[in-house]
Amino acid sequence: MLNIGCHLSTSKGFAHMGREASSIGANTFAFFTRNPRGGNAKAIDPDDALALREHLKANGFAPLVAHAPYTLNPCSDKPHAREFALQAMADDLVRMETFPGNLYNFHPGSHVGQGVEVGIELIAETLNEVLTPDQSTTVLLETMAGKGSEVGSRFEELAAIIGRVELSDHMGVCLDTCHVHDAGYDIVNDLDGVLEEFDSIIGLSRLKAIHVNDSKNPLGSHKDRHERIGQGTLGQEAFARIVRHPKLRDLPFILETPNELDGYAEEIRLLRELAEG
Repeated sequence: MLNIGCHLSTSKGFAHMGREASSIGANTFAFFTRNPRGGNAKAIDPDDALALREHLKANGFAPLVAHAPYTLNPCSDKPHAREFALQAMADDLVRMETFPGNLYNFHPGSHVGQGVEVGIELIAETLNEVLTPDQSTTVLLETMAGKGSEVGSRFEELAAIIGRVELSDHMGVCLDTCHVHDAGYDIVNDLDGVLEEFDSIIGLSRLKAIHVNDSKNPLGSHKDRHERIGQGTLGQEAFARIVRHPKLRDLPFILETPNELDGYAEEIRLLRELAEG
């Protein structure tokens, strides 16, 4: 069965997210570890956390994909911004141990004119500060569209970051279908070729999750504007190949399309139908 879900709000608690996910046919979901625009994280209620863990176990959920706030930039040219990213990520990884064995995804950041190599080095430095040998969470670098000075739109950049991380066993990648398409990887007409390239540069064993989004933009546009499944430039047939692909189909798929809960439920039903062929 396809492991599929969407981003859910933590505003009503962790257990509520589990029930909400089940109500729309999901068996995984994503959530922001704190306000997506940054700031302090809400204290975790142990009873609420236990209720979610029990729900996940009882309902056979796939790994969850927590998301760091968008404002984190570990390769900023501003020391205070890099320090915020370090402190927030370190705190998030401690909090993630409340839900052992799940995934923590973040945008690698923007080098803001310092150059890609400087950005790669700064991101790796942050990861070397926050990762611990005994953590159960796998940290994921997200593939990016390449707008502005984003780091991570090329597989080589992600591989370079991972290669400089001392505890690289705790590292993986989340592939965003909109982002890789906008970055210039033709997953519509050459999905196998893109996956072969990913495998040769990063290794498919590092691929731990998929953000499944259509795109409003043409291939290689470097724009990053998500669209609903089948309504963008990737199209429904491409998503059928993605969710059926033997190298992808067992991963957790997370929708980040412009939708409300009812829309996500419809897309989950659609992608399950496509996966079953």
